[in-house]
Amino acid sequence: MSGHSKWSTIKRKKGAVDAKRGKIFTRLIKEITVAARMGGGDPVGNPRLRAAIASAKTENMPKDNIERAIKKGTGELEGAVYEEITYEGYGPGGVAILVDCMTDNKNRTVADIRHYFSKSGGNLGESGCVSWMFTKKGTILVDKEDINEEELMEKALEAGAEDVVEEDNVFQVVTSPDDFEDVREALEADGVKFIEAAVAMVPQNTVDITDEKTAGQILTLLERLEDHDDVQNVYANFDIPDDIIESVS
Repeated sequence: MSGHSKWSTIKRKKGAVDAKRGKIFTRLIKEITVAARMGGGDPVGNPRLRAAIASAKTENMPKDNIERAIKKGTGELEGAVYEEITYEGYGPGGVAILVDCMTDNKNRTVADIRHYFSKSGGNLGESGCVSWMFTKKGTILVDKEDINEEELMEKALEAGAEDVVEEDNVFQVVTSPDDFEDVREALEADGVKFIEAAVAMVPQNTVDITDEKTAGQILTLLERLEDHDDVQNVYANFDIPDDIIESVS
């Protein structure tokens, strides 16, 4: 399983998604604000904003919150100005990690991210040191209990998806970044329920981690990064067997 979908699965099992709804709302508000600032407040002509609003609705964010975030982005309401930065580095076991951030204080953020890496036995690297190992793809995760593979494959490919991959207890619908919104909207209109839908950095290859100590260090590092207020997304190229995940969790 790719690091992206593996990490998403781990977070769901640990209940982190439900326990940190406030954090999720903060991330989504930042994304909506930046998307509106960069591409305008009309989601019809702004695919990034349209995707952010769809994600916010999936998380049951109140309509007022969404509208305020858009107005902050367009300048109709006062708000912080966020800068988008991606940090790259290596975690325990040589695992490649990308950390997408939105911050109003770059010096604070980089200091914190560097500290997390070093504390976990990893190191923050230069721009480009690991990003070449990842490819930007649209990814839609669907619970295997909700639909059979043949039916999902037919719906996804008809909608324009590149592939459907069976991974543990989920199906991962893979799209090009440009086709992601069209595929997501088509599947949603067709009644397909998503666990998660986003454009993500998917690793081209994964690092097998079979040592419990290293696995624990990796998961601890990713959790610390995810908990940081300035972090939007964390991607990694690890593959940890389920029995070891259960053991260290």
